[in-house]
Amino acid sequence: MALVENPILNGILEFVLLFAALYLASLVILFSVGLVMTALNARHPERRIQKRDPSHQPLRDIKSSMRQLSITSTCLAIGLYAQFNGWTLVQPMALSWWSAPLFFVLSLILHDTWFYWGHRILHTKAFYRFHKPHHMTITPTVWSNDAGSSVDTLFAHTYYALVLFVVPMPAAVFLAHRVFDQVSAAIGHCGYEHFASPTARRPWPLLCTLYHDQHHQYFVYNYANYFSFWDRLCGTVHPTYDQRVAEFEGIYAEQRN
Repeated sequence: MALVENPILNGILEFVLLFAALYLASLVILFSVGLVMTALNARHPERRIQKRDPSHQPLRDIKSSMRQLSITSTCLAIGLYAQFNGWTLVQPMALSWWSAPLFFVLSLILHDTWFYWGHRILHTKAFYRFHKPHHMTITPTVWSNDAGSSVDTLFAHTYYALVLFVVPMPAAVFLAHRVFDQVSAAIGHCGYEHFASPTARRPWPLLCTLYHDQHHQYFVYNYANYFSFWDRLCGTVHPTYDQRVAEFEGIYAEQRN
């Protein structure tokens, strides 16, 4: 049912409402995960990754994150709106017990590849000025993930505006991936290691918080987002990463005993 009689105005209004819903959901996730991880960090000071204190004030990063999440929400809205209106090159497959996990994992792999190579480009001399605001935080916090420049955000999240044009991903899976992306990235910036396990180090490709924290510390290592295989293949995984994951596993074992 049309919201207004004019089809152009109706389309604009539908897009704006979709954007508003996605942006509101992003803010809810931002503050929910931020508050939960802040409380968890306070309970486990021994799991702090770096000794240096964060150089940025949380309020500054929160304001920046709120601005950048509006860009991410616009990218999400473009992809979803195009799919809803049948403008994509492929139509979405029906949501089922097999299509949901298949497309979820596929989207993680595709986005990780997009993120890795885009991240490498941002670290080149020509583009680093756009990425530098994010790297001003050497010791990240849970509020640091989305803080940065608009170009930086577009490098990472234009994926969401484009992927539905070529991949028949159900909308629910697409949204689930975005929720996972925002939550895992916030945890990846929280500065404390709560999820170290054998699956986060060789020979497994999964990651824990230490992975991206080392990227902020050392700048030229650990570029990937969800998996370590691109960094391992290209020789950009930090040489101490696997060892330090095992060290945190030892901390957990001592606490249990």
